[in-house]
Amino acid sequence: MDDLETRELRYFVTVAEELHFGRAAARLAMSQPPLSRAVQQLERRIGTPLFERTPRGVVLTPAGAVLLEEARPALAAVAAAGRRARRAGATTRRLVLAVKAGADHDLLQALLDVQQADPLGLPLDVRFGEVHEQGAFLRDGTADVAIMHRTYDDLTGFDTEDLRTEQQVAILPRTHPLAARSALSLAEVRDLPDLPPARWPRVDGSYPDGPGPEVRSQAQLAQLVALGHTVIVIPRSSRTLQWPEHVAVPVLDAPLATTVVAWPASSTSQDVARVVRNAVRGAAVVAGAPAQTA
Repeated sequence: MDDLETRELRYFVTVAEELHFGRAAARLAMSQPPLSRAVQQLERRIGTPLFERTPRGVVLTPAGAVLLEEARPALAAVAAAGRRARRAGATTRRLVLAVKAGADHDLLQALLDVQQADPLGLPLDVRFGEVHEQGAFLRDGTADVAIMHRTYDDLTGFDTEDLRTEQQVAILPRTHPLAARSALSLAEVRDLPDLPPARWPRVDGSYPDGPGPEVRSQAQLAQLVALGHTVIVIPRSSRTLQWPEHVAVPVLDAPLATTVVAWPASSTSQDVARVVRNAVRGAAVVAGAPAQTA
């Protein structure tokens, strides 16, 4: 079998997502006949049909479903390689650090301070995102390194170094009866009929079923808590999600939250490795321990 071309894979993925050649062609800004020929050529190259044609469009064959699952990360890896190569070849070299907006400010500031003081450390551009976006930034090459959280984020495909581990707290409206408690259990937090857990969108943008409010940003979530519409459980240090209208109550049996610095497992960049070492040094400064020199 000949090597597959990224153009063919991109065409295939678009048809697989639309399940209609006409809609896929419009999305790709091309006419339908060359798109159909390209997919047919891909099927001949692989040696098996990828789609079953129907009067309403197409459906994936088992082989097509497998190729779709494999093609998406392959295309993302190609795009990521291009973005990172472009940054590496820039006149002024920089790295991109992805973080959750409003989270881990003390660790972020310490890392930036240590990196800036490092004579061999490249400048860092900070890319802020919402919950779960940091992994996507690493995978598509938008970022080179990220501050993420074990128990919350998908760390598949990344290498990590732990920065700190801490207790989690429930953020409740100050007027709620449980706000006066000294501690709570996960069961108590999850079984509050008046404060159903908020629902974050899936990768495809849809929301899981449930009575809780749909949220897309941490600022929106914090305001919903203040209004008495939901409750959240977060690491104790997430101060920016704790408003005057909120009360933080320790959740004794919640899993410990570990903040990590993460980077693609395939990376061999010494500059990225230096950021990782500086993140660990910065975390030691935040914890009050003497930071080791690089």
